[in-house]
Amino acid sequence: MDPEKAHKLAFVAQLFPFIAIIVSVGVAGWVITTWMRIKNGYPLDGAWGQAIYPKKSDEAVERIKLLSSENGQLRAELGSVKDRLANVERIVTDDSHRLNQEIESLRVSCN
Repeated sequence: MDPEKAHKLAFVAQLFPFIAIIVSVGVAGWVITTWMRIKNGYPLDGAWGQAIYPKKSDEAVERIKLLSSENGQLRAELGSVKDRLANVERIVTDDSHRLNQEIESLRVSCN
């Protein structure tokens, strides 16, 4: 064997562990990233950017629309409940209301 070829082969043999480590770290990083995306519910993309997981079907899209409309209704209802609660708090903390309660308690105690 030619000494120059032997030298090149020895050089490649010395680099092989480093190359293997770099490739292993890259593959492990990809696996961990994919696992974290699946665990947290992020969609997975294919090689050309198309969605692989979760797949969107007509049923899923319809379900999302229904949930969105229900969410809007619940938010509107919560807003009206907050307004009513603010009014009740205003009435209860009103000084005239407190005065009326004291007068009524005196009437009851006198009778």
